[in-house]
Amino acid sequence: MSGDDRRIFIDTNVLVFANIEEAPLHVVALPAIRSLEQRGIEVWISRQVLREYLATLSRPQAFTPPIPVEKLGSQVRSFISRFHIAEDNVQVTERLLDLIQQFPTGGKQVHDANIVATMLAYNHSYVAHAQHR
Repeated sequence: MSGDDRRIFIDTNVLVFANIEEAPLHVVALPAIRSLEQRGIEVWISRQVLREYLATLSRPQAFTPPIPVEKLGSQVRSFISRFHIAEDNVQVTERLLDLIQQFPTGGKQVHDANIVATMLAYNHSYVAHAQHR
């Protein structure tokens, strides 16, 4: 991240880690997001990130049992009011199609490629992507 970045996109796992105390890297993710916000940097997520958050935490994880849907719904509503939301639009789909033609991609990798396509369409920097799904 350069000193000029004013808009940062965070991935699902960063959001999970920041919001679940028992999650790996919680002590890193939560302060990182707070620091971005305190510095006036726009923190962005996408509708896909919201869906992945729900899918991840509504099933058992190594660090937490499934979280009740009522609590998850409340958290997602809070994210919607707290963060900027990148919509999945025509530009994102076009970027995705370009990416999967340039870089052979299939199966679950298409979801990750769509995150990259969203960042490209919205011209964002990227905070982190931690593998833990």
